[in-house]
Amino acid sequence: MLNWVKPFNIFCLLDNQQYHFDEPAFECLLAAGSKTNLEINAGNALNSLKDFYDQHKGWMFGHLSYDLKNELEELHSENKDEIGFPDLHFFVPEIVLQLKKGEALIYSDGDAAEIFNAIESSASLKIQTPVTFSVQNRISKEGYIDSVKKIQQHILRGDAYVLNFCQEFYATPAVIDPLSVYEQLVQLSPNPFAALYKLNDRYCICASPERYLKKKDNKVLSQPMKGTSVRNVQNKILDEANRQYLLNSEKEKSENVMVVDLVRNDLSKVCKEGTVKVEELFGVYSFPQVHQMISTITGELKENIHWVDVIKATFPMGSMTGAPKKRVMELIEEYEQTKRGLFSGSIGYIDPNGDVDFNVVIRSMLYNAEEKYLSFQTGSAITFYSDAEKEYEECLVKAAAMKQVLQVKN
Repeated sequence: MLNWVKPFNIFCLLDNQQYHFDEPAFECLLAAGSKTNLEINAGNALNSLKDFYDQHKGWMFGHLSYDLKNELEELHSENKDEIGFPDLHFFVPEIVLQLKKGEALIYSDGDAAEIFNAIESSASLKIQTPVTFSVQNRISKEGYIDSVKKIQQHILRGDAYVLNFCQEFYATPAVIDPLSVYEQLVQLSPNPFAALYKLNDRYCICASPERYLKKKDNKVLSQPMKGTSVRNVQNKILDEANRQYLLNSEKEKSENVMVVDLVRNDLSKVCKEGTVKVEELFGVYSFPQVHQMISTITGELKENIHWVDVIKATFPMGSMTGAPKKRVMELIEEYEQTKRGLFSGSIGYIDPNGDVDFNVVIRSMLYNAEEKYLSFQTGSAITFYSDAEKEYEECLVKAAAMKQVLQVKN
């Protein structure tokens, strides 16, 4: 299937990698080609998206960049962005392939049988080894630790309670086959909100474990992930000890509950009074590299709430900002060295019923093929009690699978 989709200028592959947090709408969903699309930067992007959707109701796929914050909270960004995704892009696909319970459904104006036969007859993707290149840290370990200490002073002064601080790893010139890298990444690190997304010469290679937002009928659901401990799959006793640490850590739980409160507050803006509930608090889920603490918050939408209005009320997701949201986003801009762009934004879809599902773009590589620029970012939640050295090490743990796939040692 990956070889078949390769020639398209625009495509979006969503794959839950056989993880099921709830009743899945699909096992794999692929949108290829574009009948029409909306590509726009922050300013009036979300209102434009609402108009675009109302004109083209049906299947729609696309992304929300973190820097949409600039129109939602009247902020600005001066840091560099070497990848170049627009702040918002959605497209109406020419072809949608849905795999569910062993069945393949094709939605297209063309001949479904011909499309299916073309996919079936396409050659298997050949795994390619990336050309050797080095990956650099945008910020040194010493610089990272110094920034964490300065952030903690802001927390001490009451500017913030918790702040998600990220750093960029990058390589240039870097030559990769994005489809091959995606295949290797999801084999090494299968996660429930994986995505491979292409917009002309820009790619997002995503192995995300986190859902941002799901809407089905009038019910919305968000699953913020905050709290991490490393896996030790070679030693079951140590692995379980790390899992128990996460279950019992007051620090990790305090980070999680602050984000839960933020999400509850965001959802209350668009949900009926009394319907916003925490369905699960401090759930611990195990993934190939890490154990993660995930909570689930649900609510029932008020009458006549457009799904774009839910985005406006909740984006960017609290797990990627911290609290209070506007102030920490100002501090993030001050202390991070590059724009986040699509990182810590979201990729997802809207189906013909108007239901939506969006991930959080983490554990992801962003690649500009024309500029031969490769980037991935990792971060962690900084509180007053954080140990800067340990937070730095957590960033390295989260970057490990991507470095392994790229076969870099530094």
